[in-house]
Amino acid sequence: MSVEASVVEIRPAPRASAPAARAGASRTLLPRLAAEAGGTFLLVFFGLGVLHASIFGNAQTGLGTIAAVWGIGVSLAIYATAGVSGAHLNPAMTAAFALFGGFRRREVLPYWAAQTLGAFAAAATLHALFAPLVAAFEASRGFSRGDPASVLSAMAYGEYFPNPTSPASALGEGAACAAEFVATAILAFVVFAVTERSNASGPGRALAPAAIGLAVAALISVVAPLTQACFNPARDFGPRVFAWLAGWGSVAIPGPRGGFLTVYVLAPILGAVVGAGLFHRLFRPHYASAS
Repeated sequence: MSVEASVVEIRPAPRASAPAARAGASRTLLPRLAAEAGGTFLLVFFGLGVLHASIFGNAQTGLGTIAAVWGIGVSLAIYATAGVSGAHLNPAMTAAFALFGGFRRREVLPYWAAQTLGAFAAAATLHALFAPLVAAFEASRGFSRGDPASVLSAMAYGEYFPNPTSPASALGEGAACAAEFVATAILAFVVFAVTERSNASGPGRALAPAAIGLAVAALISVVAPLTQACFNPARDFGPRVFAWLAGWGSVAIPGPRGGFLTVYVLAPILGAVVGAGLFHRLFRPHYASAS
């Protein structure tokens, strides 16, 4: 039952071409930060929202349904914000765009902060809406928030490895990092491929967000039983900080096994950079020559 993921972007054009398409080239920073915060809020609201409905409301259960809602949320968030900020919505993707997509490196940290703030706000909003159901869930299972067993409710906010509802109890930190690294590398590769203008078989700007959402849903379906499928440091860290403040305490940070910084922050960032780099070095030149 569990899972997650998250998200991503219509990438800005490289500095050498189409300046008007570059996220932020001709716009002031503040509106773009607002778009990043709002877009990340949307994708986390839908993604964590379906987790809340599944875990606490016994609705929309099943990994396929949860993955589909995450994918839809990612697509809608991109459609809503790409024209303003480029719709990164994910610190890992912002890092990849800074290295391989022409994004201004001095704006990386502000984008990361906006994305994390949006994810935090979505978690806080969902907690306010679902508070009675969360409390009833915890009472019915006989644990108090902050107890070790409360990982079963905290997993609706931050992520855990192994997935608390999965039989993969032997999964260690190294294997969890590998899962997040590989999945985020694949996601970044797909994002760069479907938004590459010289890719004649690409979906085009109108359908690229849908293609990215499908990639997210597919990756969640594979990786969620292992790590809950993060792929997005803001999606984990913002809600995790909220859970820490809302009473889960050490169950949220550092978590029962620790490792959240390596598994859910560093591994996705490195994975996105590697995936984007592979596309940039191995595939993009051939798209350009073919066109």
